Amino acid sequence: MSVRNAACQRLLDQRVAAKMKSKKIGDHLNRFYVAMPKSRDDQERLPCIPQVVKEAGEKEKRKTEKDLEDENGGAGVYSASLKKNYILAKEEWKDDIIPEICDGHNVADFVDSDILNRLEELTSEESLRQAEEEEVGFEIEGEELTEKEKNDLAAIRKKKALLIHESRLKKSNAQNRAAVPRKFDKDKKFTRKRMGRELLSLGLDPSSALNRARSKSRGRKRERYDDLSNDAMDVDVNDDEKHKKKKMCLRSKSRSLSRSRSVSRPPHEVVPGEGFKDSSQKIKAIKIGHKSHRKRDKAARRGEADRVIPSLKPKHLFSGKRGNGKNQRR
Repeated sequence: MSVRNAACQRLLDQRVAAKMKSKKIGDHLNRFYVAMPKSRDDQERLPCIPQVVKEAGEKEKRKTEKDLEDENGGAGVYSASLKKNYILAKEEWKDDIIPEICDGHNVADFVDSDILNRLEELTSEESLRQAEEEEVGFEIEGEELTEKEKNDLAAIRKKKALLIHESRLKKSNAQNRAAVPRKFDKDKKFTRKRMGRELLSLGLDPSSALNRARSKSRGRKRERYDDLSNDAMDVDVNDDEKHKKKKMCLRSKSRSLSRSRSVSRPPHEVVPGEGFKDSSQKIKAIKIGHKSHRKRDKAARRGEADRVIPSLKPKHLFSGKRGNGKNQRR
């Protein structure tokens, strides 16, 4: 370093001497003025350094996070503590675990250190209680049951458990298979005979239910066809023209009857309960309603529900050169 400083000083002196020997030095010297202060008296005035600055210089250098990181393993190993600058009443509180709050309550208040032992006690009590219930399970209102009643009760409970098990199986399997209608039931579980047996087991007369199930009609189409066929039977066979006309009338009648169920209601038709006096009043109300939101529909060019594909790079901002007066757009 001493060699470097000496070389720099000699180079600087050489350059200054070269400039002083140049022809333009006279023009440059006229622009410079070096002020040399004159002493007022013989009193020596030393430089004044404030006491605060002296104390700051005497203090040890404060460790930064970078210094702490270098001391504790470097980047990737050292983890800065976010709690050391907390302002608390006591310094030892900074390392305390922050409590977990749920619904305004501290979770630690509801944690028991002996929770596992308490759980074992509860399970043992539950098993003892279930054993006692099984022993006295055949008592109803404090009365002892006979052997026959005990057998019936056991059979009922077994049947109930089986029904619950079947219902749970159906619920679990219903998500993976389609519901099969009764007409495709291959096992014939839903039959009139089975219904009769079940009604008899309940002590009911199944004759009326069986007769009703047997005599149930198949729908309106069959009845309409029978009526039309009966009307057609009354036609005189000998008269060809009357027979043809009657046949055409029957076809048109059947066509009109079949269509009458699928014809939709016109919008101006008044339905009881709508509050309109007649169809003209309803038509007028519909027109007023359409007219009320026409202006809104025209102005609604694009809303929140419309799909928008934004232009990430608008051409007027990413192409061409900027001219004078165009900098305000950037």
